[in-house]
Amino acid sequence: MLILMTLDFVEFEIHEADNGPTGLRLARALKPDLVLLDVMMPGELDGYQVCEAIKSDPALSAVSVVMLTARGQQADLLAGEKAGCDAYLTKPFSPLELIDTVEGMLARTANAAG
Repeated sequence: MLILMTLDFVEFEIHEADNGPTGLRLARALKPDLVLLDVMMPGELDGYQVCEAIKSDPALSAVSVVMLTARGQQADLLAGEKAGCDAYLTKPFSPLELIDTVEGMLARTANAAG
């Protein structure tokens, strides 16, 4: 809820999924600029698996993926890197840190496209 309120405050268009498979379907349908993924999600796909699927899909490979998780051990960071995520935020993080990360990712995407 805090993430939604934080990003809504800066007027991003937000779509929400409550599990990995739904999130992946939404990403394929919407082709967003950025996806925020929790590592631990209900359903048969976790955040790492959704990230890998996004990054391996030619239509989505340019989508920035930010992993959000309470799991901040070195092995977790390496798993995020292996999955192809572009940034990794460990909870608890501040709303400002989230906004800075999202805006940085979107600026990088805009610069690469333009």
